[in-house]
Amino acid sequence: MATLTRLANLSVGEVRGLGGKRTETLSKAGIRTVADLLHHVPHRYIDRSKHSWIESLPVGEEVTVIGQVVKANLRRLRKKMTILDVYISDGTASIKAVFFNQPFRAGQLTEGTQVAFSGVVTIRNRERQFNSPAVDILDAASEPMVTGRVVPIHSAVGNITPAMMRTAVHNAVSRSRPIDDPVPPRLIRQHKLIDRDRAFADIHFPEDMKDITPARSRLVYDELFRLELSLAIKQHQYREDSSGITHTPTGELVDAFIERLPYTLTRDQARALEQIDSDLRESVPMHRLLQGEVGSGKTVVAVAAMLAVVESGYQTAVMAPTEVLAGQHFINIVDLLSSAGMSPEIRGLGSELGMDSLFGGEGPAVHVAILTGSSSLANYRSSVTRAQLLEDVASGQVDLLIGTHALIQEGVHFKRLGAAVIDEQHRFGVSQRVKLKAKAGIEDPDLLIMTATPIPRTMSMTMYGDLDVTVIEEMPPGRSPVATQHLPKIDEGAAWALIRKEVTDGRQAFIVCPLVEDSAKIEAVSATAEFERISAIMSDLRVGLIHGQMKSAEKEAAMSAFRDGLVDVLVATTVIEVGIDIPNATVMVIEDADRFGLSQLHQLWGRVGRGIHPGHCILLADALTDDGEKRMAAMVETTDGFKLANTDLRLRGQGTVFGTKQSGLTDLKLANVVDDEKLLIKARKDAFDIVRSDPALSGHPELAEEIRAMLGDRAEWLFLS
Repeated sequence: MATLTRLANLSVGEVRGLGGKRTETLSKAGIRTVADLLHHVPHRYIDRSKHSWIESLPVGEEVTVIGQVVKANLRRLRKKMTILDVYISDGTASIKAVFFNQPFRAGQLTEGTQVAFSGVVTIRNRERQFNSPAVDILDAASEPMVTGRVVPIHSAVGNITPAMMRTAVHNAVSRSRPIDDPVPPRLIRQHKLIDRDRAFADIHFPEDMKDITPARSRLVYDELFRLELSLAIKQHQYREDSSGITHTPTGELVDAFIERLPYTLTRDQARALEQIDSDLRESVPMHRLLQGEVGSGKTVVAVAAMLAVVESGYQTAVMAPTEVLAGQHFINIVDLLSSAGMSPEIRGLGSELGMDSLFGGEGPAVHVAILTGSSSLANYRSSVTRAQLLEDVASGQVDLLIGTHALIQEGVHFKRLGAAVIDEQHRFGVSQRVKLKAKAGIEDPDLLIMTATPIPRTMSMTMYGDLDVTVIEEMPPGRSPVATQHLPKIDEGAAWALIRKEVTDGRQAFIVCPLVEDSAKIEAVSATAEFERISAIMSDLRVGLIHGQMKSAEKEAAMSAFRDGLVDVLVATTVIEVGIDIPNATVMVIEDADRFGLSQLHQLWGRVGRGIHPGHCILLADALTDDGEKRMAAMVETTDGFKLANTDLRLRGQGTVFGTKQSGLTDLKLANVVDDEKLLIKARKDAFDIVRSDPALSGHPELAEEIRAMLGDRAEWLFLS
């Protein structure tokens, strides 16, 4: 009897028909083992046991027909316009399919090729036809698998056709059966699942269309169950194998901070702080995600939590993904401490950020510092050199250190790191988070992860499934409304007119340049060109520029000038996507907005309307694709970040949203965390129940081996060794 563990260690090249170059092709697509191949399930099925004859096809309905190509004619009308007419026959009649600007189809649909067309039948010139139907090539050599039965359509991989894939998968399934099932039988009975061996057989080669759904449900459950088991083990190991700190805050700093704030915490903020305070007082290290909308007040909660740690005699650190965001956190935190009457002693950053006016509070002193990759006497005109700053951190004189990944570099040592706050953690690799924890020495610091990116519940159960989650949904009073509108690029003049009006009224504006995928240098060139164009259009205004390729000092100077009101319009890339807090900025213009995901658009939207004046967000886009139109419509219709995140997840797919860095999520080949939420909830409960009573899976050794085998090198991410 085969196990997934064994199949995960068996090269796909062992399958008949997939050796040599085909093995290399499959490997590049992530299909390296027989187990991978078994999870390459059909993307659709054609029921040839109940097929429709061409002579009786209904007009106006979507149908699938199978026949043989009897004629194909490619016409070139002009330089960039082609039309391919293809006729297929099934013996009862023939029908034409018309393909516009798909000349490659001429090489596929040659005379004699057996093919399936799927689409809506229309009438043109009294002749029935398909317009650019979906095409599946059926191989005559595999006739037994495509005649009189449900035909699976496996996606092509490179030059390996669906027919070749179907034959190879059939060989793999035949050789692998029976497939062992290590999932506890009680869970299979409880959820009324079919056994795994039957599931693999039915998902690939069902005898009836009704067999597909239960097969998929079983295999989706298995995927989610493995992932949630891994997350449960990770959470258990973090809690049980860590040497935590039992903080005993006196309340002196925290109470003074909260009482002296110029506003009252919202109920959500107060609840979040209670949960964090409870975590800090436990001997188990805190491992919590603080999730909140743009402007919901996460930073206030984080500062209060860090003050509690300082009260207990420990240091704290804040790690941000960019120097711009680190600098913004520094300003906000010092401002919060000062507004609460405290005396922040500032180290590592000087008057260039406008901090001089914040000295001199009457309350207790809190030693705050900033450390980035470019922190130096020359860059910041600080009274403290980098060497002195590192010495102060190592000796414990710095209570709260804010920085970028520079915090985890060699040479940075804390005396007693008690808690770490990581902002926008999805931008950091897991190894960076582990390195920051390692800076604490023997004791494991409490960990608070903040994100302003709304995360659907299903994503939080997977992407952050090992964390305790706190959500701040209630917005503080005083947040100004932001009106969003979508304009075609030809109407950009209306956006420039709005900017001029707002600047005349004393406000400021952002213009975000188009996104250039995978090319920061090209994006910088594009931003510079747009800066020059906008400067010419708005020659009467003061226009600034910031992009990711600028030197740190240049970026900080650009942000400082905008923050201080010396610049009216800031042309920027997505470097200003998170954490930028300029209350006087009321206009956000996003060019080619259809290139951005909804969560990213929402982040940019949140950069305006942060003061007492209403905000305006203009999406300039000729959204030609269906998804682009849907994203623009969603942004105009709602400001709810969680609704937008769910829409984004559906439109872009979980692989794109999660990103390649999130191992365990891109590994979901069958499951969809939105559509399979019910199965996800069941799998999560089952997994955490098992790990609660059997944390090492010693009573479930086959499951433990399967997790390791299916995750491979990614097991390190889950702290499994």
